[in-house]
Amino acid sequence: MGFRKENRRHRTASEEIDIPGTLTRQQLFALEQKDKTPARRAWDLCVTLFPAPACAAALLEYGYIPDKYSNAYPWRYVIFLLIPLAVYLCVWIVSRVRCAKGDRTLYEKLLYKAPLYTAIYLFLLLFDVLTLKTGKLMYPFIPWVNDIINAALGDWNMLLKSTLFSLRLLFLGYFWGVGVGLITGIACGYSSRIHYWISPLIKILGPIPVATWLPLIMLLFPSLFSGSVFIIALGTWFSVTIATITGISNIDRAYFDAARILGARERQLVLHVAIPHAMPNILQGMTQGMNSACIALMVAEMLGVEAGLGWYITWAKAWAMYNRMFAAIIVICIIFNGVTRMLDFIRRRALRWQIGVTRT
Repeated sequence: MGFRKENRRHRTASEEIDIPGTLTRQQLFALEQKDKTPARRAWDLCVTLFPAPACAAALLEYGYIPDKYSNAYPWRYVIFLLIPLAVYLCVWIVSRVRCAKGDRTLYEKLLYKAPLYTAIYLFLLLFDVLTLKTGKLMYPFIPWVNDIINAALGDWNMLLKSTLFSLRLLFLGYFWGVGVGLITGIACGYSSRIHYWISPLIKILGPIPVATWLPLIMLLFPSLFSGSVFIIALGTWFSVTIATITGISNIDRAYFDAARILGARERQLVLHVAIPHAMPNILQGMTQGMNSACIALMVAEMLGVEAGLGWYITWAKAWAMYNRMFAAIIVICIIFNGVTRMLDFIRRRALRWQIGVTRT
């Protein structure tokens, strides 16, 4: 009887004490907020609003300092500055409403991102002063932002066609490289015999730069498009293969032995033991493969393919249309950043079990 009372007393005490390893992110934010003074909380609130005065400063500079060059459609730059700020302020209002309900996650994200957004607006202000207002950065080699916007809108049809062509070429080569890379990596990582014969080929073909293949592509492939797909697939194949081999080789052999004892066949060992345990490495290799694919895409389009964003940059530079060239570069940055974010989202969704284990 006394043992039961003592056990109940310990259980009650353990229920009242929060174990640090089980705290959620929201609970950690709440603990940090309790430690902050009222002055610090007020400063954090001001920090989240810093992008607004930075945008206002950029607008005042743009409107009141005289231009050195002719600037067509000046209102486009004003819209370019105001739309992100309007979205940010809407999200800020939502974050304050959630804070009133006890959810500070969105507010903490804004607090973390606000200095970066402020710096972007200040950079745009400085860049506009150095280009449009004073001409310190020589035109037409470095155009101002509104000139780039006008070039992109004026030639949107050609820019859109080039973007679609680049995306088709990129994903064709990437998916071929991922597919072949998974097959090669799983086979080499699981079978030492296959690894013996394929490993020298990987070591020979992998380190070769992309541009080295261009003369051979012109001779071996019927078209530059198919040759460019091969270049992109080759770089992706190497990254995915190496990552998959590494992931499978690092699996504890006890897992395979335990599965064999339970009656698993070779196919089940591959599908239910090797691939799931190597998935973090495989997804990392797919991300690295996308980086290699993007580099190979630009090299192929600039040197051989007769369409795409790389071709558009080379064409615009040849005709000294640097505003269009910068517009294409910005489109490339947006696309590649979007593709990388998409892969990161897939990785987080596929490995959400691993994230949960890490948090606990």
